[in-house]
Amino acid sequence: MRFEEPLELASGARIADYELRYETYGSLNASRDNAVLICHALNASHHVAGRTADDPNGIGWWDNMVGPGRPVDTRRFFVIGVNNLGSCFGSTGPMSINPATGRPYGASFPVVTVEDWVNAQARLADCLGIGRFAAVMGGSLGAMQALSWTIQYPERIGHCVAIATTPRLSAQNIAFNDVARTAIRSDPDFHGGDYYAKGVVPRRGLRVARMIGHITYLSDDDMAEKFGRLLRTPDYEFGYEVEFEVESYLRHQGDKFSEYFDANTYLLITRALDYFDPARAYGGDLVQALAPAQAHFLLVSFTTDWRFSPARAREIVEALVVNGRQVVYAEIDAPHGHDAFLQDDERYHRLVAAYFDNIAAGLAR
Repeated sequence: MRFEEPLELASGARIADYELRYETYGSLNASRDNAVLICHALNASHHVAGRTADDPNGIGWWDNMVGPGRPVDTRRFFVIGVNNLGSCFGSTGPMSINPATGRPYGASFPVVTVEDWVNAQARLADCLGIGRFAAVMGGSLGAMQALSWTIQYPERIGHCVAIATTPRLSAQNIAFNDVARTAIRSDPDFHGGDYYAKGVVPRRGLRVARMIGHITYLSDDDMAEKFGRLLRTPDYEFGYEVEFEVESYLRHQGDKFSEYFDANTYLLITRALDYFDPARAYGGDLVQALAPAQAHFLLVSFTTDWRFSPARAREIVEALVVNGRQVVYAEIDAPHGHDAFLQDDERYHRLVAAYFDNIAAGLAR
């Protein structure tokens, strides 16, 4: 969908003539009250579930969660996935042509925030005739967007489903993001962010950034179970090439990522992660920041998620309870680290399914 009216960004910049790529699943009911917005995390997109006609192998990133008979059942809910502004999967971003110059935006694309994405999503909802979402849901960075919806548009959201999230990044998390961005910006092929005109891609930097990120998404136990200290060769080779299975895995993930993801988008999205801090405007008081929220909440954390730990999720829960909000909180004992929100954990999926059963029961018939 194309938007000609400029969108005012938190930075003070404006962007006009932009497009948002989106995908829908299921049908909007006659009362228009069964819409669910799914917000994506760092390297995901609008393609939430199912397979696309032009790529039968391109399964949606949350296919185990959304679809007929899934926890978010598209036989009952009208689900919308939106590719965020600044991404590289169809919405306007650094790779897009800037109408003012006729060249890709590149480094000139404005820095965006979680709040900017929510404002853009609200405009899309207006155009689709959806005044209120039954639920807004996301994991990780997507959950930050869901939380922000409850503050920015409290009257437009019935339920907030926030999984594996935090009220703000810790210093350690910001540090990981900075190291990843430095790897990209230090790549000789980066050219200050304007590498498109050079016909190159800063693949080396992207590979390292992805390797750094991927380590933080997994738990120590999960990595030990998958790889341990297994060698790819019979014995040590006393060199610096790939010898351990975990090294091979990380190199593979980095290579794959560098083939499909845009480096400028990585910079933008990790910076949006860094900037998310709704309590900042209230002197660090999360209770005050969440006071406008009217939604009911489901928050889920995972015991081995050391990047967005359960302690951080409990901060959100406690602030909501002080504000008198209705909150369901679950801490799932799962071995998968931060990536657990994408896994097929039966307890986690049963919980989400039961919560959406209750949402469905309250919809107009």
